[in-house]
Formats: sequence, structure tokens, C-alpha cells
Amino acid sequence: MTQATQSAKRGIMISDAALAHVRALREQQGEDLCLRVGVRQGGCSGMSYTMDFESLENIQETDEVFDYDGFQVVCDPKSMLYLYGLMLDYNNALIGGGFQFTNPNASQTCGCGKSFS
Repeated sequence: MTQATQSAKRGIMISDAALAHVRALREQQGEDLCLRVGVRQGGCSGMSYTMDFESLENIQETDEVFDYDGFQVVCDPKSMLYLYGLMLDYNNALIGGGFQFTNPNASQTCGCGKSFS
């Protein structure tokens, strides 16, 4: 287990590869932003993952905040019900690469890996 995953054996975990990639993406934005992870209705399996950068000012009192060496991953309480224990990983393979979600709460996952039920 990596240092990043050891520091958060709860909530949302993020691999070192995913952390490095989101930090690089954040640098391109030129601002100090957090990563908001959540779910919404839709996708081929019923629910789909959402992920976007957001201003630190938008963090709500009810949000779960996970700190990874100064980088914050944020999730609202409703989404956390579906995402608790999620592992966010990143793979730079030409085919099948990108962010990958391993969700222990998903009973079914679509082929693209971006939605679940």
C-alpha cells in the first residue's frame, strides 16, 4: 500500500499515480483547487461518477475532506454513501487508460467503468 492510501484508510482513497496526475492537472489551472468527487443519476448502469476541480471556498461544512499531502479530495455526504471505500487510480495506457474507479459498494459496473449500480 502506498503512502497516500495509508494516510486515508477511510472514505476516498487515491493512488500515487492518480494523485500525481490530478496535481499536474491542477497546476495547469494555475489556482489552488481541490478535487470534488461525487455521483449523479445517469450512465449505463444507473449512477455515474463525477470529478472536477473546485475552489477551496466552495467546500461546505458537511463535506468530507481527505487531505493527501496538502491536496484535498472533497465529497458531499449524499455521494459519500455510494463512494465510501472508493479507490481512485490512474493509468496512462493508450487503450483503457485514464482514471479508474474501484468501488466496493458497486453491485454492477458498466464496461467503460464510469458508471455503476
